[in-house]
Amino acid sequence: MATNRSRRLRKKLCVDEFQELGCELTLSFRDGLSDAEMDSFVEAFLRDAVESNGLGYVGGDDYGFVCLAERGSVSAEQRDKLEAWLKGRSDLTGFTLSPLMDVWYPENSVNPA
Repeated sequence: MATNRSRRLRKKLCVDEFQELGCELTLSFRDGLSDAEMDSFVEAFLRDAVESNGLGYVGGDDYGFVCLAERGSVSAEQRDKLEAWLKGRSDLTGFTLSPLMDVWYPENSVNPA
């Protein structure tokens, strides 16, 4: 596809100045976590870490992608808040939160701000 695109097409494709950023999340739960404790964690995660920061989450219990709840990019501040919330959880033995990356085209590099 041509790289000389109109502004309208760049916006529709979410490229160049319309690039949207998010991050991958992998969770490792402590051994012996009951189903009720897992459900409680997921509810708290979605309520306190995701929705309260204007974010959205797509994925399962142990792996997913965090993006902005509406059109746009996750900010470094929002990512840091999410990371801080996860660090304070005793239900996890660890987690991996990727650096901000392109939501639509993960193989593309992040455009400078």
